[in-house]
Amino acid sequence: MRNILLTMTYDGSHFHGWQIQENAVSVQEVFQKALFQVLGTETDIKGCSRTDSGVHANMYCVSFKTDHKIPVSRIPSAVNNYLPNSIAVLSAEEKDSEFHARYSCKGKEYIYKIWNADIRNPFLDGYALHYWYKMDIDTMNKAAQYLIGRHDFTSFCTLDNREKKDFHRTIRNLKVQRENDLVTITVEADGFLYNMVRIIVGTLLYTAQGKFCPEDMEGIILAENRKKAGPTAPPQGLYLNRVFY
Repeated sequence: MRNILLTMTYDGSHFHGWQIQENAVSVQEVFQKALFQVLGTETDIKGCSRTDSGVHANMYCVSFKTDHKIPVSRIPSAVNNYLPNSIAVLSAEEKDSEFHARYSCKGKEYIYKIWNADIRNPFLDGYALHYWYKMDIDTMNKAAQYLIGRHDFTSFCTLDNREKKDFHRTIRNLKVQRENDLVTITVEADGFLYNMVRIIVGTLLYTAQGKFCPEDMEGIILAENRKKAGPTAPPQGLYLNRVFY
């Protein structure tokens, strides 16, 4: 059996996240149907991450095993032939038998885009949060520094019915940058909890509004209480930007 890694990109606007679910169209469902057209068999696909409804991916990785003889160089164009314009396979490569798109991952980088202007930008509708309040980038970056490192990020996680697990993660980089009216928040970590990036964004925006001081981040982390952090930012500005192996 060959073990194939595919790197893809997608616009999540019209999908209910990556993972297959009942009564909603997901990226995985559409992708699996396209892959079936190429391979002719049902294939067990391993995705690198879950993404929520409306979240985009500049880079998303999947792995699967197949005994099909198609040359690896032909897979991207073959699968793209059956995909909608909102999804594209960028590359394909063969990996060793133990490789797994999720469990072999060493880290991920997300970006969150904010259009910070009085007037909305129609071309960014669904692709960036329109936020018209003043944003103090320096203050936000000061707050971000408290989140870098290994911490228990329970305060920055939406708790659901998933099994209780270790909430420690290591944030390697977190920065806020402005280019004219477009603000981009970049966060890289060894892993992420459910809604972690969006809660970090909401908390940094609260800091920009003066509802938190940068120094408050330390106490929020130590509280291990979701209610102590800021709101969960909307999904539309979030992009899985890079995956590290």
